[in-house]
Amino acid sequence: MRKLYTRSVLSEETAGSDPLELFRLWFSEAKEEGELEPNAMSLATVNKAGQPSIRIVLLKGLIRDEFQFFTNYDSDKGKDITENHHVALNFFWPKLERQIRIEGQAARISKEESETYFAVRPRESQIGALASNQSSVVPSREFLEEKFASLSKEWEGIKIPKPENWGGYSVFPTKIEFWQGRVGRLHDRISFERIESSWKRSRLSP
Repeated sequence: MRKLYTRSVLSEETAGSDPLELFRLWFSEAKEEGELEPNAMSLATVNKAGQPSIRIVLLKGLIRDEFQFFTNYDSDKGKDITENHHVALNFFWPKLERQIRIEGQAARISKEESETYFAVRPRESQIGALASNQSSVVPSREFLEEKFASLSKEWEGIKIPKPENWGGYSVFPTKIEFWQGRVGRLHDRISFERIESSWKRSRLSP
Protein backbone atom coordinates (compact mmCIF):
# COMPACT_ATOMS: atom_id res chain seq x y z
CA MET A 1 0.00 0.00 0.00
CA ARG A 2 1.67 3.18 -1.23
CA LYS A 3 0.71 6.82 -1.45
CA LEU A 4 2.66 9.58 -3.15
CA TYR A 5 3.06 12.63 -0.93
CA THR A 6 3.00 15.69 -3.15
CA ARG A 7 0.79 18.14 -1.28
CA SER A 8 3.29 20.59 0.21
CA VAL A 9 6.80 21.32 1.45
CA LEU A 10 8.21 22.38 4.82
CA SER A 11 11.22 24.66 4.70
CA GLU A 12 13.09 26.40 7.48
CA GLU A 13 11.57 29.66 6.28
CA THR A 14 7.98 28.42 6.51
CA ALA A 15 8.69 26.64 9.81
CA GLY A 16 9.81 29.86 11.46
CA SER A 17 11.30 30.01 14.94
CA ASP A 18 8.24 29.34 17.14
CA PRO A 19 6.81 25.79 16.97
CA LEU A 20 3.64 26.78 18.82
CA GLU A 21 2.83 29.39 16.20
CA LEU A 22 3.44 26.77 13.50
CA PHE A 23 1.22 24.29 15.35
CA ARG A 24 -1.61 26.82 15.47
CA LEU A 25 -1.21 27.47 11.73
CA TRP A 26 -1.19 23.77 10.82
CA PHE A 27 -4.12 23.05 13.13
CA SER A 28 -6.13 25.87 11.51
CA GLU A 29 -5.32 24.49 8.06
CA ALA A 30 -6.38 20.99 9.16
CA LYS A 31 -9.78 22.37 10.22
CA GLU A 32 -10.15 24.30 6.97
CA GLU A 33 -9.22 21.19 4.97
CA GLY A 34 -12.03 19.26 6.65
CA GLU A 35 -9.83 16.68 8.39
CA LEU A 36 -11.99 14.29 10.42
CA GLU A 37 -11.64 15.40 14.06
CA PRO A 38 -8.44 17.42 13.58
CA ASN A 39 -8.10 17.69 17.37
CA ALA A 40 -7.79 13.91 17.77
CA MET A 41 -4.33 13.07 19.06
CA SER A 42 -2.53 9.95 20.15
CA LEU A 43 -1.43 10.09 23.79
CA ALA A 44 1.40 7.78 24.83
CA THR A 45 2.12 7.08 28.50
CA VAL A 46 4.45 4.70 30.33
CA ASN A 47 3.64 2.96 33.61
CA LYS A 48 6.00 2.23 36.51
CA ALA A 49 6.90 -1.14 34.99
CA GLY A 50 8.11 0.59 31.83
CA GLN A 51 5.17 -0.63 29.72
CA PRO A 52 4.10 1.97 27.14
CA SER A 53 0.45 2.48 26.27
CA ILE A 54 -1.21 4.62 23.61
CA ARG A 55 -4.75 5.81 22.86
CA ILE A 56 -6.61 8.62 21.11
CA VAL A 57 -7.82 11.61 23.13
CA LEU A 58 -9.14 15.01 22.04
CA LEU A 59 -7.19 18.24 22.32
CA LYS A 60 -9.43 20.78 24.04
CA GLY A 61 -7.16 23.78 23.86
CA LEU A 62 -3.66 25.18 23.63
CA ILE A 63 -3.82 27.05 26.92
CA ARG A 64 -0.79 29.04 28.08
CA ASP A 65 1.10 27.26 25.28
CA GLU A 66 0.29 23.85 26.79
CA PHE A 67 -1.78 21.08 25.23
CA GLN A 68 -4.93 20.40 27.26
CA PHE A 69 -7.17 17.32 27.41
CA PHE A 70 -9.65 15.84 29.89
CA THR A 71 -10.15 12.36 31.29
CA ASN A 72 -10.87 10.23 34.35
CA TYR A 73 -7.96 10.51 36.78
CA ASP A 74 -8.45 6.85 37.79
CA SER A 75 -8.13 5.60 34.20
CA ASP A 76 -5.05 3.71 33.05
CA LYS A 77 -3.63 6.88 31.49
CA GLY A 78 -4.33 8.85 34.64
CA LYS A 79 -2.51 6.26 36.75
CA ASP A 80 0.39 6.21 34.29
CA ILE A 81 0.75 9.99 34.46
CA THR A 82 0.74 9.87 38.25
CA GLU A 83 3.64 7.41 38.13
CA ASN A 84 5.49 8.95 35.18
CA HIS A 85 4.62 12.45 33.98
CA HIS A 86 6.61 12.12 30.73
CA VAL A 87 4.20 11.69 27.80
CA ALA A 88 4.09 11.97 24.02
CA LEU A 89 1.40 13.26 21.66
CA ASN A 90 0.92 12.74 17.94
CA PHE A 91 -1.38 14.41 15.41
CA PHE A 92 -1.86 12.91 11.94
CA TRP A 93 -3.69 14.77 9.18
CA PRO A 94 -3.70 12.54 6.06
CA LYS A 95 -5.39 15.05 3.75
CA LEU A 96 -2.56 17.48 4.34
CA GLU A 97 0.04 14.68 4.47
CA ARG A 98 1.27 15.98 7.81
CA GLN A 99 1.93 14.83 11.33
CA ILE A 100 3.20 16.52 14.48
CA ARG A 101 5.04 14.70 17.28
CA ILE A 102 5.19 16.27 20.74
CA GLU A 103 7.14 15.23 23.84
CA GLY A 104 6.63 16.81 27.24
CA GLN A 105 5.41 16.58 30.81
CA ALA A 106 1.78 16.24 31.84
CA ALA A 107 0.25 17.76 34.96
CA ARG A 108 -3.28 18.23 36.24
CA ILE A 109 -4.87 21.61 35.65
CA SER A 110 -6.70 23.40 38.45
CA LYS A 111 -9.98 22.08 39.82
CA GLU A 112 -11.60 25.39 38.88
CA GLU A 113 -10.56 25.08 35.22
CA SER A 114 -11.84 21.50 35.11
CA GLU A 115 -15.17 22.52 36.64
CA THR A 116 -15.55 25.33 34.11
CA TYR A 117 -15.06 22.93 31.21
CA PHE A 118 -17.24 20.19 32.72
CA ALA A 119 -20.12 22.67 33.07
CA VAL A 120 -20.26 23.27 29.30
CA ARG A 121 -20.04 19.61 28.25
CA PRO A 122 -23.17 18.02 26.74
CA ARG A 123 -25.37 16.61 29.50
CA GLU A 124 -24.98 13.09 28.06
CA SER A 125 -21.22 13.42 28.45
CA GLN A 126 -21.61 14.62 32.02
CA ILE A 127 -23.78 11.58 32.84
CA GLY A 128 -21.24 9.38 31.07
CA ALA A 129 -18.46 10.69 33.30
CA LEU A 130 -20.53 9.72 36.34
CA ALA A 131 -21.46 6.31 34.93
CA SER A 132 -18.02 5.20 33.80
CA ASN A 133 -15.29 4.05 36.14
CA GLN A 134 -12.92 4.29 33.21
CA SER A 135 -10.61 1.33 32.47
CA SER A 136 -12.29 -0.90 35.08
CA VAL A 137 -13.83 -4.27 34.15
CA VAL A 138 -17.65 -4.31 33.74
CA PRO A 139 -19.91 -7.36 33.41
CA SER A 140 -21.68 -6.26 30.22
CA ARG A 141 -22.77 -3.42 27.95
CA GLU A 142 -26.21 -3.68 29.53
CA PHE A 143 -24.68 -2.92 32.94
CA LEU A 144 -23.33 0.39 31.63
CA GLU A 145 -26.58 1.32 29.89
CA GLU A 146 -28.63 0.56 33.01
CA LYS A 147 -26.26 2.65 35.14
CA PHE A 148 -26.47 5.51 32.63
CA ALA A 149 -30.28 5.36 32.63
CA SER A 150 -30.41 5.26 36.43
CA LEU A 151 -28.12 8.28 36.79
CA SER A 152 -30.04 10.19 34.10
CA LYS A 153 -33.22 9.72 36.13
CA GLU A 154 -31.50 10.53 39.43
CA TRP A 155 -30.07 13.82 38.12
CA GLU A 156 -33.04 14.84 35.97
CA GLY A 157 -33.50 18.61 36.18
CA ILE A 158 -30.49 18.99 38.49
CA LYS A 159 -27.13 20.57 37.68
CA ILE A 160 -24.51 17.80 37.53
CA PRO A 161 -21.29 18.53 39.48
CA LYS A 162 -17.89 17.49 38.17
CA PRO A 163 -16.82 14.13 39.61
CA GLU A 164 -13.80 14.42 41.92
CA ASN A 165 -11.86 11.89 39.84
CA TRP A 166 -12.42 13.66 36.51
CA GLY A 167 -10.57 16.64 35.10
CA GLY A 168 -7.96 18.08 32.81
CA TYR A 169 -4.28 17.68 32.11
CA SER A 170 -1.95 20.06 30.35
CA VAL A 171 1.16 18.89 28.53
CA PHE A 172 4.15 21.23 28.71
CA PRO A 173 6.04 20.63 25.43
CA THR A 174 9.79 20.17 25.45
CA LYS A 175 10.15 18.86 21.89
CA ILE A 176 7.92 19.33 18.83
CA GLU A 177 8.57 17.75 15.44
CA PHE A 178 6.74 18.68 12.23
CA TRP A 179 6.56 16.11 9.43
CA GLN A 180 5.50 16.90 5.88
CA GLY A 181 5.21 14.02 3.43
CA ARG A 182 7.34 14.36 0.27
CA VAL A 183 7.98 12.44 -2.94
CA GLY A 184 10.23 9.38 -2.74
CA ARG A 185 9.79 9.21 1.05
CA LEU A 186 12.27 12.09 1.28
CA HIS A 187 10.03 13.71 3.85
CA ASP A 188 10.56 17.09 5.49
CA ARG A 189 11.16 16.75 9.24
CA ILE A 190 11.85 19.86 11.29
CA SER A 191 12.28 19.50 15.02
CA PHE A 192 12.19 22.11 17.77
CA GLU A 193 13.77 21.36 21.15
CA ARG A 194 13.21 23.62 24.14
CA ILE A 195 16.43 25.04 25.56
CA GLU A 196 15.46 26.93 28.72
CA SER A 197 13.11 29.68 27.44
CA SER A 198 13.91 29.38 23.74
CA TRP A 199 13.65 26.79 20.96
CA LYS A 200 16.45 25.17 18.96
CA ARG A 201 15.38 24.24 15.42
CA SER A 202 16.92 21.32 13.49
CA ARG A 203 16.21 19.51 10.24
CA LEU A 204 16.11 15.74 10.59
CA SER A 205 16.81 13.07 8.01
CA PRO A 206 13.64 11.27 6.93
